[in-house]
Amino acid sequence: MELNRVLAKTLEKQLFKGKTLIVIGSRQVGKTTLINHVIQHYESFLFLDGDDSQVRQILSNNNTAEIKQIIGNHKIVFIDEAQRINHIGLTAKIIHDQFKDVQLILSGSSALELNNAVNETLTGRKLEYHLYPISWGELVTQNGYLNSLQNLNNRLIYGMYPDIIVNPGQEKEFLKNLTESYLYKDILALGNIKKPDVLERLLQALAYQIGSEVSYNELSSLLGVAKETIISYIQLLENAYIVFRIGSYSNNLRNEIKNSKKIYFYDNGIRNAIINAYNPIDLRSDKGVLWENFLISERVKYLEYNQIYSKNYFWRTKGQQEIDWIEIKDLKVKAYEFKWKGAEKVKFPNAFVEAYQPELEAIDKTNFNVFLGGG
Repeated sequence: MELNRVLAKTLEKQLFKGKTLIVIGSRQVGKTTLINHVIQHYESFLFLDGDDSQVRQILSNNNTAEIKQIIGNHKIVFIDEAQRINHIGLTAKIIHDQFKDVQLILSGSSALELNNAVNETLTGRKLEYHLYPISWGELVTQNGYLNSLQNLNNRLIYGMYPDIIVNPGQEKEFLKNLTESYLYKDILALGNIKKPDVLERLLQALAYQIGSEVSYNELSSLLGVAKETIISYIQLLENAYIVFRIGSYSNNLRNEIKNSKKIYFYDNGIRNAIINAYNPIDLRSDKGVLWENFLISERVKYLEYNQIYSKNYFWRTKGQQEIDWIEIKDLKVKAYEFKWKGAEKVKFPNAFVEAYQPELEAIDKTNFNVFLGGG
């Protein structure tokens, strides 16, 4: 079963508009499948795999004449895992500048490596898009709301990676392979990490702390490494689209928490695989934070896919008053509280309401579908 992706229409509209298209996302989110789907209707396209050593060797040589031989009569050139190719930025610039009728598409699983390679050489020449695991909106479009709702508990436990969704009953096996092959091999090699055990223990610590404020100093003490190492490893995990940070919102009130961070996982399944926790949702003490992580990660997908550009935060005071999720767009503040059950009982802190005059909404299982773009 092929899952229709929102980003497909966006990419189709940008073909042959004079820009190199770049799609970034973690491994196994479906980048290759997506791009092949977009270009399959064109008879003349060339696929080059950056994981292939021979391809890497050929494309590392920035010779216009040789590149012309490689391209031949193809009108679309798709280079997968482009960050693995030395000097890919110069190669991409040559293709973009010298072959005006050729559409170049690059994909990569490391935002940092690929951006470092192409940002300077492709300035003004590229459009960049992020592909995430399947979004709730994509799932509802594919399977319908009722069917998707019936499988919500599985999504909270096993996540939204394409292979997980299309192979029910094999979720644990796929997640094991994904985490072991990607988290503990690719990322270690990607970051030239000299202390792999620290990365593994850091991931486990972050998995237990979703929904809570993260202290770099506490993590440093817990893992026995420098604070700077903790920060650099978290940045690496962000660039590999495993986790993302959300900052605290502070503007008016004296007792607001400032310069604090929460860290969420882009996928619940990856989080649960890291700590080997696959218990049914009704038996879990962490169902609330799983629900929060799911809603926030899915909201991030929804906002980006729909080109809704907002600044996103959480809010908390020293007196422990808190709001889960804040979006600021065009100077308007929207505040959301997330509850597994009983959103109608939520009361927003008066101090926040008086200071910021926000739009308020509590999200639970009865109304989350619209919040995530499912209908």
